Amino acid sequence: QVQLVESGGGLVQPGGSLRLSCVVSGSPSGFSLYRMGWYRQAPGKQRELVAHISNVAGTNVVDSVKGRFTISRDNAKNTMYLQMNSLKPEDTALYTCNAQIYEMAYWGKGTLVTVSS
Repeated sequence: QVQLVESGGGLVQPGGSLRLSCVVSGSPSGFSLYRMGWYRQAPGKQRELVAHISNVAGTNVVDSVKGRFTISRDNAKNTMYLQMNSLKPEDTALYTCNAQIYEMAYWGKGTLVTVSS
């Protein structure tokens, strides 16, 4: 069974940085075949896409985090990352990773990021 486990969240002051990780395990297909993405859901708001990375490492981030967040992957470690710099209070949310292959989609349980002074 495919499992996604996020880590790296926590409490950080505005302007600070965090790096989130998402490890994929239990897949019968190679990690490199997955299209991966980071989503977030702030309290009282709908889940939104933050960034995604294709199976050939093409990347895209949404405008609200452009220039501050970077998505990457290490296929040898079955891991995707989200480097978050210059964090703002409005970045506070539960960050969840998503993996897609063919018509299948898998989700982790999320890691909480709180940006507050």
